[in-house]
Amino acid sequence: MTLVLEQILNGLQFGLTLFLLAAGLTLVFGIMGVINLAHGSLYMMGAYAAALGAQWTGSFWLALPIGLLAAFAIGVGVELLVMRRLYGRDHLAQVLATFGLILFFNGLLAWQVGRAPLLMNGPEQLAGFIEVMPGLPYPIYRLAVMAVGVLVAVGLWYLIARTRMGMLIRAGSTQREMVSALGVNIAQLFTLVFGLGALLAGLAGVMVGPIRSVQIGMGEQVLILTFVVIVVGGVGSVRGALAGALLIGLSDTLGRAFAPSLLKLWMSGALADGLGAALSSVLVYLVMAMVLVVRPRGLFPMEG
Repeated sequence: MTLVLEQILNGLQFGLTLFLLAAGLTLVFGIMGVINLAHGSLYMMGAYAAALGAQWTGSFWLALPIGLLAAFAIGVGVELLVMRRLYGRDHLAQVLATFGLILFFNGLLAWQVGRAPLLMNGPEQLAGFIEVMPGLPYPIYRLAVMAVGVLVAVGLWYLIARTRMGMLIRAGSTQREMVSALGVNIAQLFTLVFGLGALLAGLAGVMVGPIRSVQIGMGEQVLILTFVVIVVGGVGSVRGALAGALLIGLSDTLGRAFAPSLLKLWMSGALADGLGAALSSVLVYLVMAMVLVVRPRGLFPMEG
């Protein structure tokens, strides 16, 4: 029972990390109509900036704003120089251009930093474990990552649902001409939205840095799962991104942890291990397929 609860916590932590990535990507995809394959690269750049900042300053807390500012600045630069030329273009052009950005950022880091993974220590204040229930110690830092994910979810809900900027974002996603006619600079609004998405991706990279090694290609590893989250939750919906991220995070973590053990109840150990590994790797796609059968537009599709 303790192991199950520990894996549930791991799944929630992974899901909330996916949410930080998916929230920014679903805003860009749902509002701008742009497929951005380079979103994972912004996550990677935020992680690298924070890891290098931690090496220079010796402090996670000083590295945190470095990673966030770097991701935001790179995101704004990408929007101004590349994405702005892709609005209204077909999805193939967007895919090719943003795939080129992936190659560019990977090559840039390999040239400037090298291909060796970077290690990043978490803050000393969040080191160690806390007993979340009798017999279940859990890393304090992972709980902090979960808390950050929840706070970001609440903050995004307030931004989108309760502020003037959120009203403009919602209106700009479906009535761009009307919003422009009212005197709103849509180009600046899109730049701000893209920068916000990049900042959230950078935050995910900074949070993951002390848990996993920071390395070239880490963005592509998580990008596919991020798109799965968006499809499951509903394109353009922050609420859907949260629901989808938690569902996919739990499915992936619990599947990898327990699928081989469950299969051993019906078959031999070697066969169960092999089949369990294969099943756990495709479980999230089975979950996505089941959701789409019932809700073709996702769990909480954006209205409009």
